[in-house]
Amino acid sequence: MKRLLLPAVISALIMSEASAAPFTIADIRLNGLQRVSAGSVFAALPLGVGDEVDERGLVEATQALFKTGFFQDIQLSRDEAVLVVNLVERPSISSIEITGNKAIKTEDLLKGLKQSGLAEGEIFQRATLEGVRNELHRQYVAQGRYGAQIEATVVQQERNRTAIKIEIKEGAVASIRHVNVVGNKVFSNDELTDIFELKERNWLSFFKGDDKYSREKLSGDLERLRSYYLDRGYINMDITSTQVSITPDRKHVYLTVNVDEGEQYRIREVKLSGDLKVPEEEVTALLLTGEGQIFSRKVMTTTADLITRRLGNDGYTFANVSGVPQVHEEDNTVSITFVVDPGKRAYVNRINFRGNTKTRDEVLRREMRQMEGGWASTYLIDQSKTRLERLGYFKEVNVETPAVPGTDDQVDVNISVEEQASGSISASIGYAQNAGLILGGSISQSNFMGTGNYVSFGLTRSEYQSAYSFNFVDPYWTVDGVSLGYNAYYRETNFKKLKVDVASYSVDSYGGGVTLGYPISEESRLTFGLGAQKDTIKIGSIPAKEIEDFAKREGKDHNIFKGSAGWSTSTLNRGVLPTRGYSQGVFVDATIPGSDLSFYSLDYNGQVYKRLGSSEQLLRFHTQLGYADSYGSTKVLPFYEHYYAGGFGSVRGFRDSSLGPRSTPHDKDWDKDYLPFGGNVLIQGGVEWIFPMPFIKDQRSFRSYAFWDVGNVFNTSCSKYQKARNEEGCSISASELASSAGVGLTWVTAMGPLSFSVGRPLKKPENSSSQFFQFTLGQTF
Repeated sequence: MKRLLLPAVISALIMSEASAAPFTIADIRLNGLQRVSAGSVFAALPLGVGDEVDERGLVEATQALFKTGFFQDIQLSRDEAVLVVNLVERPSISSIEITGNKAIKTEDLLKGLKQSGLAEGEIFQRATLEGVRNELHRQYVAQGRYGAQIEATVVQQERNRTAIKIEIKEGAVASIRHVNVVGNKVFSNDELTDIFELKERNWLSFFKGDDKYSREKLSGDLERLRSYYLDRGYINMDITSTQVSITPDRKHVYLTVNVDEGEQYRIREVKLSGDLKVPEEEVTALLLTGEGQIFSRKVMTTTADLITRRLGNDGYTFANVSGVPQVHEEDNTVSITFVVDPGKRAYVNRINFRGNTKTRDEVLRREMRQMEGGWASTYLIDQSKTRLERLGYFKEVNVETPAVPGTDDQVDVNISVEEQASGSISASIGYAQNAGLILGGSISQSNFMGTGNYVSFGLTRSEYQSAYSFNFVDPYWTVDGVSLGYNAYYRETNFKKLKVDVASYSVDSYGGGVTLGYPISEESRLTFGLGAQKDTIKIGSIPAKEIEDFAKREGKDHNIFKGSAGWSTSTLNRGVLPTRGYSQGVFVDATIPGSDLSFYSLDYNGQVYKRLGSSEQLLRFHTQLGYADSYGSTKVLPFYEHYYAGGFGSVRGFRDSSLGPRSTPHDKDWDKDYLPFGGNVLIQGGVEWIFPMPFIKDQRSFRSYAFWDVGNVFNTSCSKYQKARNEEGCSISASELASSAGVGLTWVTAMGPLSFSVGRPLKKPENSSSQFFQFTLGQTF
């Protein structure tokens, strides 16, 4: 401001020497205006016609005009009784060009400049430019870019305009050379720095960038350090100082945090206060803190949250529960009082859905467990949200419960969803890795036309198979959630042409069936089914001996009638790419009287997700077990009902169906390889380490993982030929389980989930075939 006032004072002094005597203003003349209106000048000028002005008045008038910021030079003079004001306007900003910035977007920089008064069309003031340049430099320093350079150039243009060019050299983010905590006695330096987001450079730093200094990250780390001590009873812990030392080349920093740990405190007593509204014993059961325990702020706040949620389950949505610690310095103890303010019981006014442009409202509404007009139950609202996520139709589901304006006991439940592709095209369309080119078309849609019904219709023609199928499932055949499904199919298969090494034969099948599902709880359901099919075996002139013997004994044409029953349960939080919960199911499938063959199968599959600490990393454990056998007059399980192992959904890193016992070539085909024949026992499982995919902000449609798979198939009823040559897999043995390891990626595309994996066998059974790269379309894990 001193630089602004100095010309005004000089101008006034010059004028006062020329005409020092006071005079009465008869008129005011303005010279030099271009963009600024005369009205703006007169509004700022503290003088008017008829005023008597002296030296002091002229100085004050000049200062007032300078304060507007519109002018870079002002001269006041007198022409007899006329006050002449000569003005030189500041130039306007015609353009702002920013180059060299990558860490901060140009639009964000322009927005910040505009807030500081620097934008196209505004009056240019160099002081403002200098301030903005310093602010930009401060922002880069906060990101750890201590070597950032910002140069601003002002280019004068015609018609009193200027163009501003800002050139930025961001430089590299300073890396952390060393992190040290000083003053700690209870916890080691490694233990404390391990909770920091900022790390010394390590082998993962290239992907995680955790060795790059940031002031915001440091603030977060200091808060985590305080919480670490507070959660372990050190109430008086204090961070006395923090030093960030920069190397002379500005490329590295050293962090030093000084702490005063203080004494550890234990809990003396825990009390409840206020209007509980629910039975006291139920609230007491939620207390995670107790006498004699080490004080933990985290446990105290978690307890308060549990009590709040319990009150919310009974409609007290606006309940406020807070833990109040009372410190006793004399014996290093703390008394905790949980103060309960339940507020009024809230009721749900309306349930509103947003974002479901495809899915009908009724499909969402039938999953709701919270009803309009009922208590606003936290449990029921959360359960409703989980059920919507399990559908698999939505990438994200968000719930808000705002209070109804003008009331103190009503809320609306607003549910916003982001839809994702709910249909998938299986690998039977386009190109399948092991089947070659597949021509035809199929539609598989789990949310058909937004009705929530599953519909699949396929017409497929490939080198080895012709298939026609139709499936339909109505998950809400009744309002109680009883599902009804039915299917029909025709398949003509010739495995001689399949690019998978399995025993050559072909089976023509056609049939259909109906299934009924009945929910027995929120997570579990029973399923029952009936089906009929016609199988015709074509074995050719030189079939495998096992196939030839089966056809001679049982015939080639079979009418099969099946009954099935199953139980399944799921607490998974999503229908696609879940991150927590588990699922499992047991299913039995058996032929019923009237069938030409008698056999059955019993299957179990399960999976569970476990989070690794508080990180975004997960472990997924999964297993699949199967046992099938014949009964009654049928001596052996039909070979085309065998289990197979290897490939996606089984043991990755091995070719599809390449594991397990082998068939015996015909005597006329003695030089043919022993090909996989499957078995009646399936054992497979494994574990996946799921981690965030580097450089991807939105992880909801991507899943990257490392896997370890193990499994094989066995045959407890091996043929005499297999037994004669001591075929592996004729008895169940853990030593014969195959295993593999690798990495994979699943991407939810508009065509369905697309999964890739690369893997290598760790333990490879004799005669099995490995396959390094594998992919599938329409299957998730």
